[in-house]
Amino acid sequence: MRTDIMAADYLKRARSRLIDARAAFERGDYPDVIRYCQESVELSLKAALRLVGVEYPKVHDVSDIFERSKERFPEWMRREVPKLCEASQDLALQRGPSVYGVETLGKPPSALFGPNDARSALEKAEHAFQTCSRFYKEFLS
Repeated sequence: MRTDIMAADYLKRARSRLIDARAAFERGDYPDVIRYCQESVELSLKAALRLVGVEYPKVHDVSDIFERSKERFPEWMRREVPKLCEASQDLALQRGPSVYGVETLGKPPSALFGPNDARSALEKAEHAFQTCSRFYKEFLS
């Protein structure tokens, strides 16, 4: 499979997760916003890594490999790497609790995340998607 085809598919699915996240926000389902945003960031970063030929680990947070691979990206995108990596790390840490809550504390996901958390996750995911989509377009031109 060609890396550009894989990257295009990842970005398409990242965009779909953003659509789902926005819908969940409108419903007030903030834990789902977190989960969908995490998936969107993961797919966006993996699309960019695919384009530059980097094999990434099959984990939710690829910030380590993304940081180590930053020299493969154009200068404008290298400036975004810290922000992209922070988004990946933060949302990956919230992924489990957004799905399962914290069982040892008896807290369901809905008790852990509110509108501010969801809004922050949306901003991170939208930025990651826009950045990686721009890179994809420039890479193919």
